[in-house]
Amino acid sequence: MDLQVHINNIHGSQMAAKINGVCTLNDHEFHFTAIAFGRIGGQNVGAKLSKNTETELEKLGYDVEEVIMTLQQNLLQGDLTLPEGLKKDSFVDD
Repeated sequence: MDLQVHINNIHGSQMAAKINGVCTLNDHEFHFTAIAFGRIGGQNVGAKLSKNTETELEKLGYDVEEVIMTLQQNLLQGDLTLPEGLKKDSFVDD
C-alpha cells in the first residue's frame, strides 16, 4: 500500500503530542488526527479517521483497519513530510 503522510500541525511535546495531517492513497487525500505518546512503554501512536473518511475508503475498496495500521506505522517510523520550519527533533526522541 503506497500511503504518503503529511503532517499539518503538531501540538505538544516529546511526552505527548496531538497530530493533524493528511494521508494520500492513490491520489485520494484523507484527513486524520493522531495522538503520539513517548517515554514509559516506548513510542506509541493512535491514529483516527472520521466516519466519512472510513466510508469513503470502503467505497474505494480499501480495508480501513489496514489503512490505519499503515498510517500509524508511517508515523512511528518517521515516514512523513512536515510543514516548513518544523523539525522532527522538536517532537521525536533520538
